[in-house]
Amino acid sequence: QVQVVESGGGLVQAGGSLRLSCTASGLTFDGHAMGWFRQAPGKEREGVSCIGWRSVTTGYADSVKGRFSISRDNAKNTLYLQMNSLKPEDTAMYYCAVRTSAYCSGSWLKGADFGSWGQGTQVTVSS
Repeated sequence: QVQVVESGGGLVQAGGSLRLSCTASGLTFDGHAMGWFRQAPGKEREGVSCIGWRSVTTGYADSVKGRFSISRDNAKNTLYLQMNSLKPEDTAMYYCAVRTSAYCSGSWLKGADFGSWGQGTQVTVSS
């Protein structure tokens, strides 16, 4: 059974930084692309970033480009999201997800082909 657990969320002032982590077990971690998503109260879930199995390809939502950086350590079955220059509009529950394929092609932003999700970690950015 696949288990996905996020950590690292918290309260930070605008302009600050946070690093989210996600560990996945019960799967061959390096056989899957991984993604970060977020959902703010009253809003739909949105894709934030995706990384391919070998970290060769990455993708970002326009709203976070240049501020967020995704990475992974396949030896530790761990995914990261470094978030810099945080804004109040980044406030949301952040979710980690495992893609069924090894690549970030296609409609990853819409959550297509992500089969296992974590419970989320809350990020709150104060102005």
